Amino acid sequence: MNWDRINPEKLGPPRGWTNGMLAPAGGRVLFVAGQDAATPEGEVTTDDFVEQFELAMEKTLMIIREAGADASAIGRMTVYVTDLDAYRSSRKEIGEVWRSRMGRHFPAMALVEVSRLVDPRGKVEIEATAVLPPAEGAVASSGASASTNP
Repeated sequence: MNWDRINPEKLGPPRGWTNGMLAPAGGRVLFVAGQDAATPEGEVTTDDFVEQFELAMEKTLMIIREAGADASAIGRMTVYVTDLDAYRSSRKEIGEVWRSRMGRHFPAMALVEVSRLVDPRGKVEIEATAVLPPAEGAVASSGASASTNP
């Protein structure tokens, strides 16, 4: 995906995120619901923070791949954690997980500490917004009316 990255100089250099991501015209928007470390049966089977992050990331990317794109399609991501200190102390390991899944793609991001998630054992939940190329055969629209003249 060819994003225009918007990083105003006055905000300083972003570290691990991009301040704004402008999608190419005609892209299709995919909203990915919050993904956690739960199994298909709905049970979180690990209490390890990094493992939960990795599982939530993999499930998020699975949805994007199923839609026909890859990690580079993600324009916005929100990571919810129940323990900000656990996140901070795991940054090195989380960085390794990130690079193995996302490479050097850093979308617009927010990290939010919440008091709890739906699953009582849940520590991490990730939601994302991705932009996919127009469907094959679709005509990208610039917002202006199309002319019917030959």
